[in-house]
Amino acid sequence: MDAAEGSIVVKAPVADVYERWLAFEDYPKFITVIKRVRKLDANHFVASLNFNGQQYETTLEMMLCVPERRFAWRTLADDHAPDHLAAGVVSFASLSDQSTCVTLKLASSFGGAVSSRIDRYLSNFKRLMEEQIRESEDV
Repeated sequence: MDAAEGSIVVKAPVADVYERWLAFEDYPKFITVIKRVRKLDANHFVASLNFNGQQYETTLEMMLCVPERRFAWRTLADDHAPDHLAAGVVSFASLSDQSTCVTLKLASSFGGAVSSRIDRYLSNFKRLMEEQIRESEDV
C-alpha cells in the first residue's frame, strides 16, 4: 500500500467545506480517478474508477463521520477488484470564520504515486469550493 498526506487552506467556513466534502456525487469533480459515485445506503457508495487505463468499480464504506471535524472511508474487497484496497481520512480545522485547513490522508494499493495525486485532489477541491463561494456571493 502506498500512503500519503497533504493539507490545503480553503477560503470558506468549516461547515461549508465539510458539507461539500460529503457531496459524494461531486467527487469526480476533484478526485480525478473517480468517474461516478452512486449511493447504496447511508454508509455505502459504489464508485466507478478509471485508473492506469483500467476500469474498476468498488464499494466505499463510511467508517467515521464527525461533523465539521473528520470523515473516514475505506473500500471493501469484492470480486471485481479483490487486490485493490484504499482508505482515507479527511480532517477539517477551522482557522477563522472564513478559512479552513483540510488535511487528507490516503492509502491505496491501486498503484501510482499517491503523494502526487493527493496534492492534485486537494487543489481541485479548493478550486471547486472557492468557485462555489464566489458564485454564491455574485447572486
